[in-house]
Amino acid sequence: MRNLKIDDIIKLLKSYLKTNDFSLIKTSFEEVKKYILDDDTLQDYLEVASILTTVYADIETIGASFLYNLLVLEKVTDNNVREKYGVEIANLTIGASKLSKIIYSTENDYLIEYYKKIIVGMSEDVRVIMINLANRVMKMRHISRLKKEEQKKYAKESLEIVAPIAHHLGIYKLKSELEDLSLKNLKPDVYFDIVEKLNSTKKERDKLIQEMTKEVQKILDDNHISYEIKGRSKSIYSIYNKLDKGRKFNDIYDLFALRIMVLDELQCYHVLGLIHSKFKPIPKRFKDFIAMPKSNGYQSLHTTVFGVKNTLFEIQIRTFSMNEVAENGLAAHWSYKENRNASNLSSADKKLEFFKTIIDNYQGHVEDSNLYEEFKDDKMHGNIYVFTPKGDVIELPNGATPIDFAYKVHTKIGEKMVGVIVNNKIVPLNYVLQDNDVVKINTSKVGTPKLSWLKIAKLNQTKNKIKNYFVKERKEEVIEFGNNALLKYLKKKNISQTEFFKEENINLILKELKCKDLNDLYLNVGNNKFSSKNVVDIIYKEKAIINVKKEVVIKNNTDINVSGIENIKVNIASCCNPIPNDEIVGFITKNNGITIHRKGCSNLKSMDRLIDVDWVDNPKNTYLTKLKIYTNDNLSHLTEIINKLASFGININKVITSIHNLNFNYDLTFYVHTIQEIENILKSLSKLDYIINIERG
Repeated sequence: MRNLKIDDIIKLLKSYLKTNDFSLIKTSFEEVKKYILDDDTLQDYLEVASILTTVYADIETIGASFLYNLLVLEKVTDNNVREKYGVEIANLTIGASKLSKIIYSTENDYLIEYYKKIIVGMSEDVRVIMINLANRVMKMRHISRLKKEEQKKYAKESLEIVAPIAHHLGIYKLKSELEDLSLKNLKPDVYFDIVEKLNSTKKERDKLIQEMTKEVQKILDDNHISYEIKGRSKSIYSIYNKLDKGRKFNDIYDLFALRIMVLDELQCYHVLGLIHSKFKPIPKRFKDFIAMPKSNGYQSLHTTVFGVKNTLFEIQIRTFSMNEVAENGLAAHWSYKENRNASNLSSADKKLEFFKTIIDNYQGHVEDSNLYEEFKDDKMHGNIYVFTPKGDVIELPNGATPIDFAYKVHTKIGEKMVGVIVNNKIVPLNYVLQDNDVVKINTSKVGTPKLSWLKIAKLNQTKNKIKNYFVKERKEEVIEFGNNALLKYLKKKNISQTEFFKEENINLILKELKCKDLNDLYLNVGNNKFSSKNVVDIIYKEKAIINVKKEVVIKNNTDINVSGIENIKVNIASCCNPIPNDEIVGFITKNNGITIHRKGCSNLKSMDRLIDVDWVDNPKNTYLTKLKIYTNDNLSHLTEIINKLASFGININKVITSIHNLNFNYDLTFYVHTIQEIENILKSLSKLDYIINIERG
């Protein structure tokens, strides 16, 4: 039974913080006690704080971990917190409260990656994520409180969304516990089988580790090296992963492992040589993460040797400071206590900044496939490491080209690139980079990107930078590119240019796609906002019936009553996207049943075959709807808007971000059941002070 007190948290903080002023901790917890009277709930707050101390959280983080739920429960306001505790704690508290409101989904790989990106994209400060992780660990420890059907869902979210974020940031303590607790819930038989096998072999393993430790200690003592040795335990989930890949329990060699900490980097390599001189290494199992750190800041030497009694041992060698980073990841840096600029950001901080860039700056369509490609670019595994001529290491995904390398070094390097030399040899720009390549980019003052690079670049981040260049710097060329693309498509489809470019057709296209003129249309085609097919389909796909982009067929027709007619095909017109409780009218098409429009739809003016229709009392289907959101802000608020919709259980189908007069606007497409849902969403969004108008499509 838990019996934590605030003094216990302060005692833990004193073990690593050089201060005696813990008044903020006491005050913030007293604030909690004003509103939370239940002892078990208070223990939850204290347990989250104790978890945060294991990753060396600072006083502000602990304070925010107490306060953010009060914000969620509307016991306090943003201004209350800001006035009483200051801007720093207020920002942490507001950030943590926003994350706590996200409704996750793990239905498919896209959604899993999408929510990982949202969590990081919404976090202005990495400490917000640490609070979220600690809270998740606490809840997983007490998952039995949830209903049985909710436990599996919560554990799956923890394993597939939350734990990978802890891994990305290098916070392995919390990552491992989340994985083990999730496995225990999702596959209890497998979990306890591994636990039983570990317990049955514990005495044997402990004896072997003790013998190996003594051998290594003697080597280090004889060479007068200051050190610390720990036996490293492998997490249950990592054992499960190896068993799941077909390994036998007895063949998992790194069940036997030692970690050696020394004073400096030079001693790491010295110790490695001493170990290898005594114990025969397995060549392909050596990894040097000191010279080439992982992207989350992890550094260590890894080697596997034949140890005592010819048993395979994995040995990790690192400095004490490297061990802090390995244990606590970004939490060991605390670089966010300094000014956040490029010179003092740790590699893990840069990782955080990269995640945020995808959400905040992505231009054009934010669709399932595009976002999923973005996430694939950022995989932690399957990467290569290449070098600049000065020896700096650049991490890239497999398949990356010199174009990706150049833009990763700096956008201006990519834009001015005219050639590339790899390992002292001139190579083409479509050369696929390999591990350990040394890459030199040749630049010129008159160098510019080429549209053909879009087919060569591997990273979507690189492609977006190239596209943005042409949108901003080479508008005329993009217009020409879009014009040529459209003409090429017309030729492919054997469509007469004279027929297509009739004034009535162009006026309809410009109206449907909300373009000012033909140049604006070509510009949007050139930068991939619209495809040539999108443009042409407006005129030719449904021309004989009605000029709309697309009509969606309802699989179950029972939501619509058609006056005097039964068992007829019913379609929903996407020009006005009617939904239940809208006033509607039916249009009798020649070959495609009845098309349902909202009354007042502009397309009805040219129609005469209309019929009375209405909605059934309890519609069963969901319906596509669109909102156009106008803001007065030149900063992107996409993540907050998405989060608002997520709180209503809405999954967004498509987002188009545009900028007008330097202010962001958003076109959102998603599915709803009734008009009431739309009204609730509009009411919620209208409270955001940067939104000046919302139009329904």
